[in-house]
Amino acid sequence: MTNPDEPADFRPTHVVPQEGLHAWEAPDTSRPTTPLDAFLPVQLLSRRGEWAEILCANGWSAWVDGRLLVPVPQPPPTGGRPLTRAEDPRPLLSRTAEALDRYRRASDEFGSGRLDAEGFRRGTRGLKAGMVLDGEAVWLYDDASGRWMYGEGTRLTTYAVAAGPGASAPSAAPAGPSDEGGDR
Repeated sequence: MTNPDEPADFRPTHVVPQEGLHAWEAPDTSRPTTPLDAFLPVQLLSRRGEWAEILCANGWSAWVDGRLLVPVPQPPPTGGRPLTRAEDPRPLLSRTAEALDRYRRASDEFGSGRLDAEGFRRGTRGLKAGMVLDGEAVWLYDDASGRWMYGEGTRLTTYAVAAGPGASAPSAAPAGPSDEGGDR
């Protein structure tokens, strides 16, 4: 059932934090308006620095401190089709952890002065990793196939691809430490 006061295209992207949120008519603190209630669903329309223009379900819009908005987790777009579970996430989780560990070690050595800038570049060359965790949901970047994968525990499915149809996948990063720098 739809609410007649709710705009047809209203899709909440954020909620107001539990403390509520001050609001303004424009991105200008001299023009305050009615504060927003805690947990109110809002749709982010635009950003201007730290300011965020939001739309409420009843069609009312205001400007708020965008840093304080709480994002609503968005499921991957499926075009109305259910997600198909396809891949075991553990191998991709392991590759992501290895890439992060290589970067952390190189960063530690660079930060402590045991490695110069060129050594840091050599030690991190080819590394690509991406991961977003939000409770049970995970988004992982698979560099070998150039796609983002989405999962909720035991299976992953393609969420988005880095290149369009027919494009070749990016080359995979080396699995171990750089040959030029030896073991780190």
